[in-house]
Amino acid sequence: SGWEPLTHPEGALFFYHSYKRVFTDADIRAPGMVDNIGKAVDKAYKEVENAGIDLDPSVELVLEFMNGDHEEWGYYFADHDRRIIFWFEAHKSSDLIGGVRGVKCADHIRYALESQYWLHVELYPNKRFLPKDVVVRLREIVMYTQADNITSDTSLAPFSSEEVASMLSLMDPLMGKSLTDIDGRCSAGIEHEHPHEHSVWIVARFMEEFCNVKFVNFCGQPGARLNADQSLYGDTNTRSNNILLRVMNCILFGSPNAYNKVLRKIWVDSTIVQPRWKNFINRLNNEWNGYTIFSTVMLAVDISFLAVPSVGTQKAAILVSYMSTLCAMGSLVVSLVLAGQVNDSRRDSAKSCAISVSVLGLEGLALMLCLPFALLIWGMAFFAAALSIVIFTSSVVTISIVSPIWVAILILATWPVLASNDVHISDLFSWITKQIKSHRIPSWSATRARVESDV
Repeated sequence: SGWEPLTHPEGALFFYHSYKRVFTDADIRAPGMVDNIGKAVDKAYKEVENAGIDLDPSVELVLEFMNGDHEEWGYYFADHDRRIIFWFEAHKSSDLIGGVRGVKCADHIRYALESQYWLHVELYPNKRFLPKDVVVRLREIVMYTQADNITSDTSLAPFSSEEVASMLSLMDPLMGKSLTDIDGRCSAGIEHEHPHEHSVWIVARFMEEFCNVKFVNFCGQPGARLNADQSLYGDTNTRSNNILLRVMNCILFGSPNAYNKVLRKIWVDSTIVQPRWKNFINRLNNEWNGYTIFSTVMLAVDISFLAVPSVGTQKAAILVSYMSTLCAMGSLVVSLVLAGQVNDSRRDSAKSCAISVSVLGLEGLALMLCLPFALLIWGMAFFAAALSIVIFTSSVVTISIVSPIWVAILILATWPVLASNDVHISDLFSWITKQIKSHRIPSWSATRARVESDV
């Protein structure tokens, strides 16, 4: 029947018809499948002819059997000269561009079409060879990506420096397997007697990623994104209008707002750059590991404090110490739970982060991530309060000596918290001075003048 079974480098089975240049994942060996797919192929080419589309000899057709009550076939054509995919009927661009907003120009949509084209080559890499111009272009892109990673902290590269270095090591072997036809140009759709499907798959996988990055970042368009933390839509507001979240931000020492700012530099316009997400997760993991140590020490301190005989007679100190113990325990438990989730299989997945952000929202996710730190600080604050109760219920001499030091430490400890919420000491002094001036007692001369005028 002309159908040839082929094996994908990853192991999947698909079939190829060399005369009609058709690929399909459908099992041709099933009863009646050859006739059904033959009719689908003839219908597709007939519709193209009716639409007045001239097909290049290198154009390929892909058919997929759609499961349903009625026999339906999904299709698309792949043009190797223009490196795009197309259909013979009107097609909604929303399915192609995903959630990217503001896509209007045809030359911008072309990056999305080219990304899908390379996905096609990745899915069906057999029966083709490597175009030399593509390998040269890929090598230039990889070299630029590595330079951008080295010189910029806000690179848009979808791969880390270590990953790009590994990609660079593949470029020379790929160049050795690339071919050029007689006219000096190549097409990934032309068959060759010595195909290299594994090398074709490698190039197609990389090119798909880089073309998609160009599309998402509006490459070649006015106002293109040049840095990973640059928003194209002006979504830069880091302050929440939710009163509850603002109150929680104050209760948790401003840490939700701090994490929210960091997340907004990573989650930009509903997109995430994978290396930046990995670095953020690694930093969180290190922080949480540190919090588990501090929380364990805090638990030991609280228990030791409760064991002091003189503390046992002071109910207020015991109560506050209990609250410190609970906060330290909460910080320890939350740190272990979050660290366990980070270290599982979702650690390297930016897609899982996108799902978490879309469900919780940035503010909710920031609130969850700051809990280990905030609970630990509250544990320390309650312990300091319990210790203060013990100190200020002791002798007058002890109080007079410790009080100045206690006040100084309190001011220094609250200073960073106030600063993180944009409350500065200089502003506080200015506000106090303004209030004093507005309520200043009028002078006697001014009062006398008003009295005389009234008379």
